[in-house]
Amino acid sequence: MLNYDTVMNWSFEDIRQTYTARDTILYALGLGYGHDPMDEGELQFLLEDRLVAVPTMAVVLGGPGQWMADPRTGIEWVKSLHGEQGLKIFKPLPVSGTVIGKNRVVDIIDKGEGRGALLMLERDIVDESTGDIIATRTSTSFLRGDGGCGAPAKAQPVPHAVPDRAPDMNHSMNTRPEAALIYRLSGDWNPIHADPAKAAKAGFDRPILHGLCTYGMIARAIIAETCGQDVSRLKEIGGRFSAPAYPGETIQVDIWDEGGGSFGFEARISERNTVIFKNGVARVN
Repeated sequence: MLNYDTVMNWSFEDIRQTYTARDTILYALGLGYGHDPMDEGELQFLLEDRLVAVPTMAVVLGGPGQWMADPRTGIEWVKSLHGEQGLKIFKPLPVSGTVIGKNRVVDIIDKGEGRGALLMLERDIVDESTGDIIATRTSTSFLRGDGGCGAPAKAQPVPHAVPDRAPDMNHSMNTRPEAALIYRLSGDWNPIHADPAKAAKAGFDRPILHGLCTYGMIARAIIAETCGQDVSRLKEIGGRFSAPAYPGETIQVDIWDEGGGSFGFEARISERNTVIFKNGVARVN
């Protein structure tokens, strides 16, 4: 069972990570950029003579690894699920450089015995050369085996509700069958995304797409539809995972213009008409 005091006061070492333009291009390829090699708007994420970084690459930098598997946490980490993901962007991510990841636990919500617990984390991505915070990554893990851990009772955050009307924009993206095998090279080596036997053991018909790959592809749609491919305009993007995607499926992102630079969104798999990411909100300058 999760040790509340230990986890709330968990001390993370700063994580120093250096990445290159090659890593930046590889991340973009993992999100499906370049599917149409004649799309000039997407080539800025792939060609070294005009390269810009996809903002959501910040979510794969400066991570502390599988710290929840440390026995001192008491967490049944094999039963944990990635519930929510967000990113607040303060400065453009350089195409190469060294960043410092500063991780912290910000809250734990006990949903009750047999109902699991929520663990909220934040990570500042700091440019080592300037000391500036580039972005802050937020995430929530649903710990299915840790309900009744004794965290103080409190209400869960209210998710963003998209408007009850037809979306103002749609963006559809095909995912390649080998998408997960490319995306894993950006740092997530979990075998359920690559090994059919391991995926089957986890209860999936075949390897699933990484949640953060799905998240990055959603951002790709938001950048195209609301920012005119100008990444400097995207300031925040987040929401809730609701189902896995499989490589080779089509992701459709429905977008609602809520005014004042705020856009609600959700993503679904066209072939299955299944929502895979909901309660989404993006802030655009």
